[in-house]
Amino acid sequence: MSSTASDQRVALVTGAAQGIGAGIAARLKRDGWRVVTADIKPGDSGSRHVIADMGDEEAVNALVAGIEREEGRLDALVCNAGIMIRKPIAELSLAEWRRVLDINLTSAFLLAKASERMLAAAKGSIVTIASSRAHQSEPNTESYSASKGGLLALTHALAVSLGPAIRVNCVSPGWIDVQASALSAKDHAQHPAGRVGKAEDISSLVAFLTGPEAGFVTGAEFLSDGGMTRKMIYAE
Repeated sequence: MSSTASDQRVALVTGAAQGIGAGIAARLKRDGWRVVTADIKPGDSGSRHVIADMGDEEAVNALVAGIEREEGRLDALVCNAGIMIRKPIAELSLAEWRRVLDINLTSAFLLAKASERMLAAAKGSIVTIASSRAHQSEPNTESYSASKGGLLALTHALAVSLGPAIRVNCVSPGWIDVQASALSAKDHAQHPAGRVGKAEDISSLVAFLTGPEAGFVTGAEFLSDGGMTRKMIYAE
């Protein structure tokens, strides 16, 4: 075990090389957590970073074993790893379908299974990062939408199975600009909240859900989409 203070909370954030995952890792680190990040790509979050394929059971088990060895505890697991393969269904291969589900959905199952003992010992929590696409879709997103809908259902199943020792909740982002894109006034105005989302909108929710003030919250989904899933849209 490393020299990390035994009372410092430890979080694992997957899919954290960039975007929302990197934002979550940075927020938790600012809040005083020791953060371990994991991704198939190199990371530069200032945390201990592990390159690993979250769709591979051996890689997931090795990642969690490394945390037990190096950090000695795990208080929060943030399942953020995700990919999209956007193709017409006639062109989407079974291998591509399975790859999306492995990374987006099966990885959360594998991580929860591997982490259960440490999380229970810490009375910790799991936060899955799904999507507003668990509720609504654009064309040619079958594998992604199915994986995110499954992640939402997995969340409440885990909350029931792992409680009361471990709380499990879900954050479902809508349009989150993580690349400082050149957005138009129309892009912002179509959201009832008046703007496109930012990574900070998601990381603040995760910080709440992994903290003590959310002690009575489990099995819940938090949509952070600027109100878009509640907006009735007609063709112009």
